Amino acid sequence: MFTETKWGMKPNIPLAKQLAKRDVPALVYDAVNLEGVAMTLPEVQTILDGITVGGHRISDQNMALNQAKTWERIFELVDSSEFLFSKDTALLLHNIAGEEEALEWGKFRSGYVSITGSDYEPPAPQDLNEKWTEVQTLVDACNDIYDRAITAFLQMARAQFFWDVNKRTGRFMMNGILLSVGFPIINVPAKRQQEFNTLMLDFYASNDMQPMNQFLRSCLNKQIIKNFQLDLNIGQ
Repeated sequence: MFTETKWGMKPNIPLAKQLAKRDVPALVYDAVNLEGVAMTLPEVQTILDGITVGGHRISDQNMALNQAKTWERIFELVDSSEFLFSKDTALLLHNIAGEEEALEWGKFRSGYVSITGSDYEPPAPQDLNEKWTEVQTLVDACNDIYDRAITAFLQMARAQFFWDVNKRTGRFMMNGILLSVGFPIINVPAKRQQEFNTLMLDFYASNDMQPMNQFLRSCLNKQIIKNFQLDLNIGQ
């Protein structure tokens, strides 16, 4: 059982899941805006209610819907105690999040990719399975739950396992790790986009996870941390 000693939080799966479910519209809003799709929170809420919003491309609206669907799948996996940090789970979530957006979805890329703004070259397609094993080993070696989750995101993003939707899939895996053991998720606010992008470019070049680790931890909601420090027994 993980305990988060830095903040004195106690794991609580029902509470972690309830708070994440409540925030799905905001999570989708931040995610699409981080991808450069300018939507307001009311527009996102309208799209998630099944209503088309004028002035936005269908592909952008599908991005928002795919985000919400992926969250629902994560909640289902957590409910059934089936969420694992594994290649199969990553492919499953990418199959939802990347539908009609990535060149292929639900499978590792079959070609070479580059990262805009970075000279770093991601692994060749034939090396991706071996790279996944390396990432799995790094993640499994982390004793701190937030280090484990953040390592999963960062190393997935750096490896670029998919043609597209890599950072989003990595963040889904990061948050699935946290929810599956009952800790609050990490959401990167759209207003911190520039800081996020700058630090990610530095990380791609150096593979030094510490600055991004500190940044992602700083994105945790302080009020939510207090709830976990109180050890609330919601749904238990």
